[in-house]
Amino acid sequence: MLKPTLAAFASRFKSNEAARTRLVEFTPSVIKTELLSGLTVALALVPEAVAFAFVAGVHPLVGLYAAFIVGLITALMGGRPGMISGATGALAVVMVALVAQHGVEYLFATVILMGILQILAGVFHLGKFIRLVPHPVMLGFVNGLAIVIFLAQLSQFKVPGTAEASEGIFSGQWLSGLPLFLMLALIGLTMAIIWIMPRITNAFPAPLAGIGIVATIVILFGIDVPRVGDLASIEGSLPPFHIPFDLGGTGETGLYGTLLAPLTLETLYIILPYAVILAAIGLIESLLTLNLVGEITGQRGGASKECVAQGVANTVTGFFGGMGGCAMIGQSMINVKSGGRTRLSGASAALFLLAFILVGSSLIEQIPLAALVGVMFMVVIGTFAWNSLRIMGKIPAMDAFVIVLVTVVTVMTDLAIAVVVGVIVSALAYSWQNATRIWAKSHISPEGAKVYGIEGPLFFGSTDGFSEIFDPQNDPAVVVVDFMNSRVVDQSALQALEDLATRYEAEGKTLQLRHLSRDCHHLLKRAGQLVVDADDDPEYGVAVDYGVRTGSFSGGH
Repeated sequence: MLKPTLAAFASRFKSNEAARTRLVEFTPSVIKTELLSGLTVALALVPEAVAFAFVAGVHPLVGLYAAFIVGLITALMGGRPGMISGATGALAVVMVALVAQHGVEYLFATVILMGILQILAGVFHLGKFIRLVPHPVMLGFVNGLAIVIFLAQLSQFKVPGTAEASEGIFSGQWLSGLPLFLMLALIGLTMAIIWIMPRITNAFPAPLAGIGIVATIVILFGIDVPRVGDLASIEGSLPPFHIPFDLGGTGETGLYGTLLAPLTLETLYIILPYAVILAAIGLIESLLTLNLVGEITGQRGGASKECVAQGVANTVTGFFGGMGGCAMIGQSMINVKSGGRTRLSGASAALFLLAFILVGSSLIEQIPLAALVGVMFMVVIGTFAWNSLRIMGKIPAMDAFVIVLVTVVTVMTDLAIAVVVGVIVSALAYSWQNATRIWAKSHISPEGAKVYGIEGPLFFGSTDGFSEIFDPQNDPAVVVVDFMNSRVVDQSALQALEDLATRYEAEGKTLQLRHLSRDCHHLLKRAGQLVVDADDDPEYGVAVDYGVRTGSFSGGH
């Protein structure tokens, strides 16, 4: 254990030295690049934060507050410099049900509890379990996310009116005639601008360019289409940095009215399921983004640190009236490709966004909803894994099934449940495939003993097949079971060996086990009479977790 410990220390020391080197080399040129990258990200964050707020059924400032607070805190203490966090569609589509049924005040309480759960996940190093998510599950995850975001945009095609619980912030009749034509035309124009802009220049964020051009056209020509200001007045409707809770549980709302939520067991009963789902979704997206940015920048680790940072950020933003958030893959890619590699770019993006909120809220009200829908449709196109459709006929049928299953469950329920279901199905499929792979080659030795050479792993799923291999009644007096090409994986496998020994003992015959690990030697009750020691016995652990051994679970790895 000493050598790995020293290696880990050396790796950490090198990382610290690299961090010091980057700090020393923080030249004016580097600072300029980081600040410009942060400005680019901030400009692109504004329309998306507002759009995701509409998806969640909350006020635009709730999304902007989340983008600022979550972005700033995760930039300063996150697990990967260069990552960008803020309000996201994956969280928004879950929040809309909570807001519609219980009101926005319960959303803030949920975000705080969500943050606490994420902090605990980081403290207990649960981020490492992201490695258990198979690739087909991830493809289904992103496909389902894209479809959910698309479906959420359909409500924008209704005439803005009085909000109803069943329909979120939109109600009334569907657009038709000229209003519908103008809406579709402006959406198409926004998407075209976003598609063409990167081919002309990368100096300006394409989403912001699309919104800016379309908004300019609408304002200059006085086109009568739904705008952000038609839904609610942003300026002055929510005071920045308030604590939206009735901490005393008295029910007195005071200045902030319905923004207060009593801290009672009933409130906890309402918000806990949503908080668990949001925490899981937020960590899944954040850790996936962590890995993606790490592959580009050549960095590794930081999963637990990122979990804690996301938790702290969401806890704080909940107290200050934000909708919460997580890492944003698209914005992180914009930052990295723009040259942002340090925490300065992420922090400056959040501060630039704050400046936009303080001095530019009246401009946000003039944004046509069609422009936001166009941005979200481009997000859908960029999010959907189109290559998954091309490979459906080339990959194993079970992998294709998992992709479709996770996609459907994501649309029907939520992202966290879909990922859990996908992981469980993938694990069961893997277990079944391995259960059918166990078989044996048999021959008679010169001494007259029958030798079974076991092929394939022996675990809970293959114990029945293992038992059917043997014929105690017709086998000779001495039977040898050779595990050179097999592995005994769990306690069910050990019990299968005990049962096999009992069957041969009942027939008055001798059973010998060869090439078992030292763990098996210790764990088998009849090790003294069954196991034949050899110099080439394998070394692997049975029913142990990373070297943590208790009681009789001991032996080599």
